[in-house]
Amino acid sequence: MTISNSFLPYFPGTIMAEQYKEDIKSALQNSNLPLAAVNAKKYLDESNNVPVAIAITGESGTGKSTLVNALRGIRNKTDGAARTGAVETTIEPTEYIHPQYPNIKIWDLPGIGTPNFKADEYLKHVEFEKFDFFIIVSEKRFKENDAKLAKEIHKMKKKFYFVRSQIDNSINSEKEGDPNFHEDNLLNLIRNNCIDELQKLGIESPKVFLVSGLRLHLYEFKDLWETLKEDLTELQRDALQVYPFHRNTCCRDSFHCYHIWGTRLHPRHTG
Repeated sequence: MTISNSFLPYFPGTIMAEQYKEDIKSALQNSNLPLAAVNAKKYLDESNNVPVAIAITGESGTGKSTLVNALRGIRNKTDGAARTGAVETTIEPTEYIHPQYPNIKIWDLPGIGTPNFKADEYLKHVEFEKFDFFIIVSEKRFKENDAKLAKEIHKMKKKFYFVRSQIDNSINSEKEGDPNFHEDNLLNLIRNNCIDELQKLGIESPKVFLVSGLRLHLYEFKDLWETLKEDLTELQRDALQVYPFHRNTCCRDSFHCYHIWGTRLHPRHTG
């Protein structure tokens, strides 16, 4: 994955990664594989602690705050939860720490396109460029403001997901009006529409998830969370700019053997 230069300054581990790069490279050149393994393990530990700021953005009333709570494993209206309600509740960018992953900062952004946050002033007001990763939340259909956000993120060369929220409401509405309703057909129609609109903006292989923030066991919230965890790990690795070492280099000590594959290291038991 390519990370833009604007992405890198937010990570304090970049300089440290350069030192790890040199230490591991030196150890390998001197055939000191145990030392290379030790430094590689330190790199992994360091990269897992790199902070990542995720921005939840989109129009007001789309379920952004509910998604913030869902990603943190917290129910709405409980202690520590992002405020939710029938009227606009998020009036300033608000940071929430993930209870299990304290290096993951989830930011609940105000809705774009309201009287308080007009679209042409929104990006500057919320300091859009300071975030590392984005989730655009939309309800009912892909809108002009969704396109504006997607284009800006794409221009910054950062990653984002598109979440079509409150999908259960769409399904229930269709059921009431169509006696021949098929849920899978509607889900495919919604997903394909979102993908088509994003591809028109030049975004290749957009990741779209259909979610109900209040019924997490239904639809694609689990897929969203698993994909996010996987991408964040890659994001943290990339942020440390570790040098791509030779494949199949085996670093062996008395406990572990590590294969160095680019920026990834996988411990194996030795026997």
